[in-house]
Amino acid sequence: MNSNNLSLSSLTVAKFGGTSVADYAAMLRCANIIKNDPNTRVVVVSASAGVTNHLVRLGQENVSLEEQQSIIQSIAAIQFNITQNFNENIEQTLNQAINTLLDELAQVALSQSTQYSAKNADAILSYGEQLSSRIFAQVLRTIDVAGEYFNVQQVMKTNSLYGKAVVDEQQLKQSCEALLLPKLRENVIVTQGFIGQDGLGNTTTLGRGGSDYSAALLAEALGSHRLAIWTDVVGIFTTDPRITNQAKAIKEISFGEAAEMATFGAKILHPATLIPAMRCNIPVFVGSSKEPEKGGTQIKKKVESTPTYRSIALRREQTLVTVKSPAMLHASGFLAQVFSILAKYELSVDLVTTSEISVALTFDNPSGSTQALITTSVVEELEQLCEVTVEHGLSLVAVIGNGLNSAKGIGQTIFETINDTNIRLICHGASSNNLCFLVNEHDASDVVEKLHDTLFA
Repeated sequence: MNSNNLSLSSLTVAKFGGTSVADYAAMLRCANIIKNDPNTRVVVVSASAGVTNHLVRLGQENVSLEEQQSIIQSIAAIQFNITQNFNENIEQTLNQAINTLLDELAQVALSQSTQYSAKNADAILSYGEQLSSRIFAQVLRTIDVAGEYFNVQQVMKTNSLYGKAVVDEQQLKQSCEALLLPKLRENVIVTQGFIGQDGLGNTTTLGRGGSDYSAALLAEALGSHRLAIWTDVVGIFTTDPRITNQAKAIKEISFGEAAEMATFGAKILHPATLIPAMRCNIPVFVGSSKEPEKGGTQIKKKVESTPTYRSIALRREQTLVTVKSPAMLHASGFLAQVFSILAKYELSVDLVTTSEISVALTFDNPSGSTQALITTSVVEELEQLCEVTVEHGLSLVAVIGNGLNSAKGIGQTIFETINDTNIRLICHGASSNNLCFLVNEHDASDVVEKLHDTLFA
């Protein structure tokens, strides 16, 4: 059978996160997962755990030369700690490749410290995946799996919106068919998540959740049968197990429910990941690379069970903006003006509730985000239209399930359970899959734990 005629009916694209490629033992576990599933022919890896944090710091302004050198040495130590497990010849070859990449990184970091640019920041961030993918391909070869390193920038072409680049999906499909498909019969391709390349040949990154999203885009472009996301937890749970030890693993969940969970704070999966999978109806598996024998969660279009309550998601660090004006009363165009200002500053609204003369809007403000949120400029421009109140220190709780907009007694069950908690905003009815509300940050974990005890008893 010619490789160009390779059947894709059983092809799996697998993605391994940072903890899954953190050290040699972790990489070896992942390599054996691939060896035990011959359908896995494309592997997307994140940077080894800890490396991206170093690179984020390296990409900031005014980092001294001494600190730059210290950061690069720390990155080298993480990678050399893995390569020392190979035989001497392989270790030497890999270390040469690593040192070449780190020399390049040092040059970009030096340029960044003297003249900051978003372009340089993306270039710096890309080195984590470049390093881990080279090493992981070699780990595969040590257990007799034909691992081949592949630079994803050959196929993942984007625009030049550094930090959150948009992929040219049509070109990706064409490039995958031309450059990747012919390799899959003979080799397991190991490539990078999170990064791409613009039309000028510059490195770009896809933003938050970029590695999962990269894997999903590649799965779509290759017509894959399955996307496997390997992480450090055994699938998706009814809520964050760190909040309550009563959290239960979910065996299967629909695309719609998973999208709601991801959107409203379940960090196990980024919402963008599901978009390509939903478009092409590609089932997604989420499992633990540390304990693959324990199975995981299957995410697919149709599931056997559709319980009223599926999970509770929590998203911290929310900002609530209330705009109030008598001009809203029986007036048209007011909301359009408000949203026009928000669009100007590239602000994305999550929840909206309205009354006759006021509108409450929520915004996600994740820690480490580089995107400006509700700045003084935004407020000043809104204040030309209306009275503006900005509140911080809030958390969004989302009850995820099925038929929540039509089932009787939902509100009574939920809000009686937490009747001693101040609810700042409620959003219900727009979706059959969620009921959302805001609470004070210091009440959030207690609220989730109480609800979970009631809804999943």
